[in-house]
Amino acid sequence: MHPETALLVTLAGAFGVAFVFGLIAAKLRMPPLVGYLLAGMTLGPHSPGFVADVELAGQLADIGVILLMFGVGLHFSPGDLMKVRRIALPGALLQMLVALALGTSLARSWGWAAGGAIVFGLSLSVASTVVVLRVLEDRNLLDSVDGRIAVGWLVVEDLFVVIALVLLPAVLEAVGGSASGGASHGIALAQVVAMTVIKVAAFILLMAAVGRRAVPWLLMHVARTGSRELFTLAVLAVAVGVAVGAAALFGVSFALGAFVAGVVISESDLSYRAGADALPMQDAFAVIFFVSAGMLFDPQVLLQQPLKVAATVGVILLGNTVVSTILMVLLRHPLGASLRLGASLGQIGEFSFMLAALGVNLGVLSDEGRSLILVGALCTIVLNPGLFWVVGKIDSWLSRFPMLLDRLERQRAPRLVTTDLWMATPANHAILIGYGRVGRTIGEAFQRIGEPFIAIDQDRRVVDAMRTLGVTAVYGDATRPGILEHARPEFARLLVIASPDPYHARHIIELARAKNADIDIIVRTHADTEQEFFEQLGVSKALMGERELAFGMAYHSLRSVGCDDDRADDVIQQLRGGGRMHTREFTSMMLPTGAPPR
Repeated sequence: MHPETALLVTLAGAFGVAFVFGLIAAKLRMPPLVGYLLAGMTLGPHSPGFVADVELAGQLADIGVILLMFGVGLHFSPGDLMKVRRIALPGALLQMLVALALGTSLARSWGWAAGGAIVFGLSLSVASTVVVLRVLEDRNLLDSVDGRIAVGWLVVEDLFVVIALVLLPAVLEAVGGSASGGASHGIALAQVVAMTVIKVAAFILLMAAVGRRAVPWLLMHVARTGSRELFTLAVLAVAVGVAVGAAALFGVSFALGAFVAGVVISESDLSYRAGADALPMQDAFAVIFFVSAGMLFDPQVLLQQPLKVAATVGVILLGNTVVSTILMVLLRHPLGASLRLGASLGQIGEFSFMLAALGVNLGVLSDEGRSLILVGALCTIVLNPGLFWVVGKIDSWLSRFPMLLDRLERQRAPRLVTTDLWMATPANHAILIGYGRVGRTIGEAFQRIGEPFIAIDQDRRVVDAMRTLGVTAVYGDATRPGILEHARPEFARLLVIASPDPYHARHIIELARAKNADIDIIVRTHADTEQEFFEQLGVSKALMGERELAFGMAYHSLRSVGCDDDRADDVIQQLRGGGRMHTREFTSMMLPTGAPPR
């Protein structure tokens, strides 16, 4: 077969089968990544029927790795990481080290060499960013405290893996190439690591001094031409060119070069456009990457090594889910939030595949080890929704025992600014759940009219800042009966839930209604279905953030086109009163492309 024909056949097979399996996975409410891996297994040499070109698919996957790491660097935000550094930084590092130790020890117990055991353990220690972000989006948790911590945790893990991808070849070469033991072995290893660190530092310094000026300058001049094709080509050329240049001139990995290129572009004003233009190519080659990983999976490992498969899945769940939950609790985070974060981290994905491929290319990881990593990823991603169900049941059961929760979280009952809580709480006060950007605005409005209120927040630093400003504040998770009771809901006239988590909101409403059936409730939502659900619960007002933004923009738009203030107010009040088409109703009227009108 001619090379051109082989390329087209491989691409057609990969994209076509990946689309079918990805669509099936999406219909089953699973990440499409599962479908891509299954598609690769179908096209691989270990399954009957059509077999794609494994070597060619692997070469295309290398481009996928470059674009994937470029995207990670493009969306890397040091500011977001710094906001949660006290929890995410120590927690993620300790969790990865524990999981690395567990995976390495398991592989050594099977008789594997040290190099392969280290790669295996490291592959089991890093969660899939794609899967975790999908889980957080599905549960509307990205903007919550839990979501910010999870994203910060993932950023730390990604940085750890980027460093590992750079240092592993040098470390494993030194370990495998040094026959002498003792001091000489340690000196050789230290020299190799030091030389690698020097090369990486030189590359980063060069990019910081030259790249952060030259790359944005180049993209700005290309953008002024007005050609979208040229801009997209420039973005891809920078990503691939920096990756190849880093490998050729400094001996570092393609992954690090692409990541640094993304970070450099992220500091410019063109980062959003660069991400939007590169995203289609990134997604396409990322699919090839996952398909090529699935092609290398041998299903026989499920039949021949079932105990090893079970042990691999067990290490992932223990080293990621259990360890991260324990670390979060030790870092004084609420147990319920810690359980949810642990569940979201209870799987592995794209970075594990990169590490496995690197181990195989270096000759330290066997095909069996790579297959165990792939099947571990498949099993844990499929089991992830069930894991959330389990931790939800555990959280519900523990919420019945406030004293046990206090012992587990190693904290006493939250304190208010005034030492005597009962005297500090007036009658007919308001309770404000969540003191983020939305909650702070509501709290300031209460303060300006002199309305007494008590705020509850899960972030200790936020609570300390509120108390400094004289705001009566409780630290803790309001879904816990012991926490909400400190705000005296039986004497309150209003409950405002400003936190973005609908699952929290439902539980808080139930607890508040049990104490005060007549309390007015205002809750924040993100979807029509959530709004209807809260209205069925009898809340006074359920406000959807996007709709309120639309009302504000609609009002100013009407004023801008010449509508007087009274008329604009009247139109907006009509929309608020139901004189509009719901998002869900509108979506149901939208026809698929090419479908005839009915």
